[in-house]
Amino acid sequence: MSKKIIAVTGATGAQGGGLVRAILADKSGDFVARAITRKVDSDKAKELAKLGVEVVAADLDDVKSLEKAFAGAHGVFGVTNFWEHFSAEKELQQGKNIADAAKTAKVTHTVWSTLEDTRKRVPLTDDRMPTLKGKYKVPHFDAKGEADEHFRAIGLPTTFLQTSFYWDNLVYFGMGPKKGEDGKLAFVLPMADKKMAGIAADDIGKCAYGVFKRSELIGKTVGIAGDHTTGEQMAQELSRAIEQPVAYKYVPPEVYRTFGFPGADDLGNMFQYYRDFETEFCAARPLAFARELNPELQTFSQWLARNKTKIPLA
Repeated sequence: MSKKIIAVTGATGAQGGGLVRAILADKSGDFVARAITRKVDSDKAKELAKLGVEVVAADLDDVKSLEKAFAGAHGVFGVTNFWEHFSAEKELQQGKNIADAAKTAKVTHTVWSTLEDTRKRVPLTDDRMPTLKGKYKVPHFDAKGEADEHFRAIGLPTTFLQTSFYWDNLVYFGMGPKKGEDGKLAFVLPMADKKMAGIAADDIGKCAYGVFKRSELIGKTVGIAGDHTTGEQMAQELSRAIEQPVAYKYVPPEVYRTFGFPGADDLGNMFQYYRDFETEFCAARPLAFARELNPELQTFSQWLARNKTKIPLA
């Protein structure tokens, strides 16, 4: 019996790449990956092809290309990358394009990598958090959450996979410990003493694979995390891992929003949402459930053990 195809958008990225690797590792599984990427000639795409993965060109902005790429697939993994273009409108449209193409292709199970629409808890009229671009609180959350409604409206069989903060941001996004004027390392987070749900980006793909194996999750919203940790706990784990003292430094979101790097206002609002709705956000991402989907799920300390040498200590 031939294996079922899972078409994976973002296959050369963190989440999609993790899913493709999880499918490849499960030699006796029921599924085979089809890697969807804009750049089939990229080094990462070529690496996947060498591993025997079918690599297909498509663009999230071009619904017709997605329809062709999804044709004949049992499942679709949909993920968008706000940080590539910083446009919530573009991300919303890309989410709709994924849904529409999957519907046209008559896909049996779509897993949509999403996040909460924060405006449901913090309306635009709520001045506790600034409104951004006239209609968002946390643009890269809200666009994904708004796209959820389109998946439901067109009747696409979907599992809504709510993700968490990537610990990989400490490596690739400049969020690792920084040396202050005193020469000591500080880990800055606008979380006060609240816990943050975090996960290794690679584990998102592995959890998504676990979702594809469970058809009873179609129509459900499920959240995943590898750990719930405070900034103080993360600083302590960092100290142990890199064998240097790392102090936790709380910076209020209103200060973080002024840091001036692209997306600082969005991230400042994101951390405020994490902080102010800690109980609800973490409860929506139960660790035991994520481990059911992915028995190899890493804790923060386990992720650090594997990645500590990659974290730049500026």
